Amino acid sequence: MTSETGAQRLHELLTGQRDEFQAKWIRSVATTLRGRLSEAELHRELGDLYDALTGAIEAGGLAGRGSDFGEVRSLLVELSRNRARQGFTPTETAVSVFALKAVLEPSLVGDDAAVGSYLALARLLDDLGLFTVEEHARTREEIISSQAEQLLELSTPVVKLWEGVVGVPLVGTLDSARTQVVMEKLLQALVDSNSTQAIIDITGVPTVDTQVAQHLLKTVVAARMMGATCTISGVRPQIAQTLVALGVEFGDIPTKATLADALRLALADADRQRRLLAEGTL
Repeated sequence: MTSETGAQRLHELLTGQRDEFQAKWIRSVATTLRGRLSEAELHRELGDLYDALTGAIEAGGLAGRGSDFGEVRSLLVELSRNRARQGFTPTETAVSVFALKAVLEPSLVGDDAAVGSYLALARLLDDLGLFTVEEHARTREEIISSQAEQLLELSTPVVKLWEGVVGVPLVGTLDSARTQVVMEKLLQALVDSNSTQAIIDITGVPTVDTQVAQHLLKTVVAARMMGATCTISGVRPQIAQTLVALGVEFGDIPTKATLADALRLALADADRQRRLLAEGTL
């Protein structure tokens, strides 16, 4: 039996027993997923996939390549993304495709002339199943990356402490990616609130090494370029000793032990600037 004849025979079988095969496929997948998806949702997903697969086999054979299988792959991308967002594992996602082999096997393996067609179909479904795993993994990576960005945003708030004074309370490790977020949010907050004083509080930063100090200095320099004065608060004795041992110097950047001390300094500087403006000397 030629591959073209086998594909035609398989297409006739798939269309002739469409309702029966679909029902068995849906029941098999529903059992694997243990009722975590409704039968109506499975019927929609697998029904559309079954019809697209049948049409692709009729048009392009069992090779599984080319534009004939474009709709099949599009539906599998949608299925994989939905499964990933719903918390299903890659295996549970791929089983939705592999289960069709077990459904069709009794109708094909018993016919010696159809064994070749079944093996070709099995290879096709294996390829499509692996495709779903790849799409599932890609979607999970996108979800994890998005969640990481959201957590990064939440972990670096910029708050208005007083009129003209904003603060950035840092908690946890300060790395390059987080420094960039801090810098962007701080600069935007300075513009939005028309503030001239900024306090970067590192009370919640467990350790400050040379790299962390450099990140802080970059943020301060960026704020200064926006016309704001920055104060670093939360410099505990252990951190001060570490910075001295490392030879790290903040230069003319004011540092304070507590946020309260930094706020008092910022308010005093703000009052001084207002007086100078009123006198016309600034």
